[in-house]
Amino acid sequence: MKTVQGDTRESILTAARQILSRKGFAAVGINEILTAAGVPKGSFYHFFGSKDAFGEAVLRAYYTDYLAEMDRILAEPGLTSAQRLMNYWQYWRETQSADECQGKCLTVKLSAEVSDLSEAMRLALKEGTFAMLDRLERTLTAGLEDGSLAIDGTARDTAQTLYDMWLGASLLVKINRDDAPFDTTMTATRQVLHL
Repeated sequence: MKTVQGDTRESILTAARQILSRKGFAAVGINEILTAAGVPKGSFYHFFGSKDAFGEAVLRAYYTDYLAEMDRILAEPGLTSAQRLMNYWQYWRETQSADECQGKCLTVKLSAEVSDLSEAMRLALKEGTFAMLDRLERTLTAGLEDGSLAIDGTARDTAQTLYDMWLGASLLVKINRDDAPFDTTMTATRQVLHL
């Protein structure tokens, strides 16, 4: 059961995710986030020692939720590992599309901006993406074992290649405001997995 303090902290983090996904990190003031969360200004420094620590907490909360959803998709019963992987890429496409990205793509939105500004935030991004790669690698290995996919190279290298392709496609979708890069990446993903 959450405490009032836990609820207040969660409200701040939730509001921040929505605002940061639209505006980025540097362009957002603490007051804007606290107003959106309905929390008095004094509460911020009770929970976060600095804007940098706050940014790290936002990213860690984001990855906790994202990885839980990724785990759910990659463990869906009654499917082959290849089907689970393709369902995950479809989920990526749906949540990172030009129309649906708001509030859902902090890695894409913040990585270039904060990696040079905050070592703590850079490390939170790195740990989150490594955790995603671990899950992809495990699912690829399971796919090799169940025979539902084939790859050239190691499962880790393939996981990295696929992640890099999808991250790049997400950036191009934002730049072009068009989902076409996801079509190309989905086709390339099928080729990498020999599907």
